[in-house]
Amino acid sequence: MDNSKLYVGNIPFTTTAQDLEGLFAQVGVVSVVEIVFDKISGRSRGFAFVTMGSPEDANKAVEKFHGHEMSGRAMTVSLARPREERPPRSGGGGDRGGSGGGRGGGRGGPRRFGDDRGGRD
Repeated sequence: MDNSKLYVGNIPFTTTAQDLEGLFAQVGVVSVVEIVFDKISGRSRGFAFVTMGSPEDANKAVEKFHGHEMSGRAMTVSLARPREERPPRSGGGGDRGGSGGGRGGGRGGPRRFGDDRGGRD
């Protein structure tokens, strides 16, 4: 694995790739910045991966920026770990069982208010 890829966590949701590139360029060459976004909302998930030009630059970045405050948030900066193998996901949602319909619990027929079933007089 290339030891020049960094995990950068706890970044403000408004952070841009340019913000991170400018920050990390203070310690060396920045090759790639990948901010991770939520697939559904399109909003940042608050973390990114920054690939530095060399393992030495990556180590300098960890030393300088781990705990660094960005818009009031202390960033987490560490060498990225390889992605763990995950079992393949099945398509479709599977059968959840049950009929899923109906409101249940009712006695049938329209609800009547004001009939004499123990209400106020």
